[in-house]
Amino acid sequence: MRLLLQRVSRARVDADGCAVGEIGHGLLVLAGFGKADGPDLPGTKLWNALCAKLFDLRVFPDAAGKLNLSLRDAAQSGQGGGLLLVSQFTLYADVRRGRRPSFTDAAAPDVARALYERLALDLAAQCPGPFAQGVFGAEMQLDFVNSGPVTILLDSADFAGV
Repeated sequence: MRLLLQRVSRARVDADGCAVGEIGHGLLVLAGFGKADGPDLPGTKLWNALCAKLFDLRVFPDAAGKLNLSLRDAAQSGQGGGLLLVSQFTLYADVRRGRRPSFTDAAAPDVARALYERLALDLAAQCPGPFAQGVFGAEMQLDFVNSGPVTILLDSADFAGV
C-alpha cells in the first residue's frame, strides 16, 4: 500500500463533472495498492501502523511555524483536520523501461476496490475532522492547494516488520 499525503489548505474531487468530496485545511491522501496487498491486509499491524502514522505525522505548523502538529492536533486547535481520500493505482507505475508506464505491480481492480473501501471506512472512523472520498475507478479531477508544500509518501514496503 502506498499513501501519498499532501497537506492542503483546500481540496476537492470531481467525478463525472460533479463534486463528490471536499475539505478545507487537512490532508489529501492518494491511496494505491500493490500485488502484495491482499484481502488479509486490513486489521494487520502493518495496516494499523500506516493508518496511525497518517494521523500522527506532525506536518502542520504550530504557533511558532514549526511542523509540530498532527492532523489530530490541527483539528483540536481549530486548524481544520479534514481528510480527502482518493484512489490512485498509478502510484504503482513502473517507468524503468520504455516510455509508457507499466502498472503490473498494482493490485487487481477487485482487490484494490475492497482495500480502498475498507481504508475509507477505517480512516473515516478515526478522522478528527471532515472526511470525504473520491469514487474508486472513476475518472476524477482534483482541485487542491498544496500548503507548504508538504508531500510525504508512506509505503508499506518501508514498514516491513512493524
